[in-house]
Amino acid sequence: MYCIDNKNYPCSTSLTMKYIGGKWKAVILVYLINKTKRYSELKKDIPTISERTLSLQLKQLEEDKIIKRRVYTSKPPLKVEYSLTSFGKSLIPVLEIISNWGKVTADTNENVTILNK
Repeated sequence: MYCIDNKNYPCSTSLTMKYIGGKWKAVILVYLINKTKRYSELKKDIPTISERTLSLQLKQLEEDKIIKRRVYTSKPPLKVEYSLTSFGKSLIPVLEIISNWGKVTADTNENVTILNK
């Protein structure tokens, strides 16, 4: 049993899913693996996510110290960038395996239609 912020997790898998679970967190993190990105770039990369959901997921990932948010205020317009923390980078092998599994599934599962390659 694991406990974070007074919430119990029965196993290490549930603990991992606390950080990357849900429909969008892992997707956002995959786009941040090799590059620091602005909010608008993430929105462009993931067009099916709503702005509200993207904003909420980024806040949760930041609270969990998986990503860092850097605000540049030296000159207008205000610029905000997101990148992986060292803790977030520790998830890269997991994210790559999940991504590769999805690619293999897309190529081999007859129920999956690839819309753009």
